[in-house]
Amino acid sequence: MSQEIRNIAIIAHVDHGKTTLTDALMEQTGSREKDASMDSNALELERGITIYAKNTSVVYKDTKINIVDTPGHADFGSEVERVLRSIDSVLLVVDAQEGPMPQTRFVLKKSLELGLKPIVIINKIDKPAADPKHCEDLVLELFLELGASDEQCDFTTVYAIGREGIAKRKLEDESKDLTPLLDVILEEVPAARAYVAGEALRAQVFNLGYDNFLGRLAIARIYEGSIKNSAQLIVKHEEEPTRKGRVTKLATFKGITRADADEAFAGDIVMVAGFDNINIGDTLTDSETAEALPAIKVDEPTIALSFMPNASPFAGRDGKFVTSRQIRERLERELEINVGLQVDFTSGDAFEVRGRGEMHISILLENMRREGYELAVSQPRVIIKEVDGVKMEPFEEVTIDVPSQFQGAVIERLGARGFIMMNMVMHENQVRLMFEGPTRGLLGYKNQFIVDTKGEGILASRVLGFRPYAGDIQKRVVGSIISMIQVTALAFGLFGLQDRGQLYINPGAEVYEGMVVGNTSKGEEMTVNPTKGKQLTNMRASGSDDAITLVPPKLLSIEIGLEIMADDEFLEVTPKNVRLRKSKLTESERKKGSAK
Repeated sequence: MSQEIRNIAIIAHVDHGKTTLTDALMEQTGSREKDASMDSNALELERGITIYAKNTSVVYKDTKINIVDTPGHADFGSEVERVLRSIDSVLLVVDAQEGPMPQTRFVLKKSLELGLKPIVIINKIDKPAADPKHCEDLVLELFLELGASDEQCDFTTVYAIGREGIAKRKLEDESKDLTPLLDVILEEVPAARAYVAGEALRAQVFNLGYDNFLGRLAIARIYEGSIKNSAQLIVKHEEEPTRKGRVTKLATFKGITRADADEAFAGDIVMVAGFDNINIGDTLTDSETAEALPAIKVDEPTIALSFMPNASPFAGRDGKFVTSRQIRERLERELEINVGLQVDFTSGDAFEVRGRGEMHISILLENMRREGYELAVSQPRVIIKEVDGVKMEPFEEVTIDVPSQFQGAVIERLGARGFIMMNMVMHENQVRLMFEGPTRGLLGYKNQFIVDTKGEGILASRVLGFRPYAGDIQKRVVGSIISMIQVTALAFGLFGLQDRGQLYINPGAEVYEGMVVGNTSKGEEMTVNPTKGKQLTNMRASGSDDAITLVPPKLLSIEIGLEIMADDEFLEVTPKNVRLRKSKLTESERKKGSAK
């Protein structure tokens, strides 16, 4: 109870080293076993990114330091926003080579608006092209640009090599561990408000979890008073009626595990079970007269698409959960913890799902398919709304790092998609381009960006908010290569098609009528037989297939499918396959539809 507590969050752009640094802090303080990581979700480990905000704690010089590791990708910004309300300072991690990136700006802006004073960590100073001092100058410029106060601009800088567990106050210092960083945290981060005996409890929920046995789990910061296991508590919200419930389980965080507790005190971060209807921003209290803490607001979704049962000829082959009822129940569970997601269940068997970006949605779909779900989804579309009679749509800031020889193609392509270049910075043979434009213009662009930059470009974006509708924009139009028959694709049949465009399947793949097996570069749709056999009259022998050379196809993933699909197509997602199909499977149905 008398232990001092510091509450911090680690924020940064994706892949700037937040999680690696957190893991190193835990290892140095003995809070985790070697090789255990904050990123424990299977998708996080595969992709090397943080998707879900997580809590941990370390003890240094008898002080408990609660640390929240946050996602770095813009699509998971809702995870970051609510965390910042629960802590007293942030560690802003910036890659010494890349410098500040779009998500750096987003998370820093949120931190500064809340009055937090960041500690800046220039990470990866061992990179060959690292320039720590220049990076620090760019960070200061960003602070000034975002309207930081004089006190906030007077930030402390720590230089680090996160993967080696090394931190320094000065670049020339000798250091073998993270002690300099831990000392700075104790010096710079204000101690959490101490417990005062007899004070009413006020704790605010900033994150949610779910347990099959305990139900909904609330992660909360205790601002005043204490919370006891089995206590009867009141749930308050500024705009909702009060509710009551009983604590069925109370735990604090120790390393990457939860430690059961009988009581927790002001300043600490806890997990509470027993409140099925609790939400982000709710206040837990034991007093009828205590005021609810200010609500936590989360930025609204920007894209929408429909989830529906799979109705293709191959439906039900792979999945365990295939009905609309099962999909609905899964989405309802997702809403328990995913506050950046919205779902409209009023349209029968098709559910409109709204999220913060294509990755936000694709992660949900990937989790569902791994759990055994099978479904179809429509093409993503931006959310359009009307404000005071003005048509509004989401806009994004795009930052691109690319070799200078590719800048022309990028500028031309994004210009046609409604983007305006705001800045250009040259650094040796690399150029950083900054654009602003409608989210619509980004849908379907990332694959083209890889082609235009030969895979050497880096693209990052962040949502700026809703602005007046930008009008019509130009996009690269490709047509679909559609199977006219249900069979197994043959190498010879695909060989004859590959000159017409890009294929999505390998020989031996099962296809059905109406399934999209590739695209045409000229923008015209083409119905084909991908199993067209070899005619012996114009070939020397039927056994000469070994002379056929096939170009490797673009195999569909969920992200690629969401990006390239047309508005009259569905993406079929199953535990074993991702397929693209026309909404109307037969050619005659499609012709009737186009004639109307």
